[in-house]
Amino acid sequence: MISDPPPGARTAPAAARNRGPILQILRPRLGPGDRVLEIASGSGEHAVFLTEALPRIDWTPSDPDPEALHSIAAWRAAAGRGNLKQPLALDVADQGSWPEGPFDALFCANMIHISPWTATEALMRGAGRVLRPGGRLFLYGPFREADRPFAPSNAAFDEGLRARDPRWGVRDLDAVKAEALGQGLILTERLEMPANNLTVVFEKA
Repeated sequence: MISDPPPGARTAPAAARNRGPILQILRPRLGPGDRVLEIASGSGEHAVFLTEALPRIDWTPSDPDPEALHSIAAWRAAAGRGNLKQPLALDVADQGSWPEGPFDALFCANMIHISPWTATEALMRGAGRVLRPGGRLFLYGPFREADRPFAPSNAAFDEGLRARDPRWGVRDLDAVKAEALGQGLILTERLEMPANNLTVVFEKA
């Protein structure tokens, strides 16, 4: 693993904290040769870490932000790993920027709560189109759940997000499930993660 960020690369403390638990989720659910598209890759640290730990998968990172793309490219160049592909300039809201499928899996961490709800709608449309039948969308982050208490830390986080942008906020899992179902994606797993986060897994029918 690269010990220090290469020139031009960014770091995100959250990525360093959650990458291990995310790997534990993905390792038994991805097989050799699986094509994975990462949405909103940010700094690129997840992509580098996961492709080192899972060398037999084919991982394509993406982000709409030019600075993020520069960071991802810097991490990729330093890693020199053939299974980590060039980052794509992908804006979920622009369906024309999505690559051709089919993909075996999509991975998206910490995006839907720091974007308008329209981004979640667009994510589900794109996933429904580019995933193969039986392919899975792995969605990581905090959620509201009707049948469980809302953790105080998530409530404070939600309040801070909405203060920054009223279109942002921790999403209701039932609403996310309904949006996914409308695109042929069925919730198959709800997995508890550290710091009151979840990984929810949707499978394309």
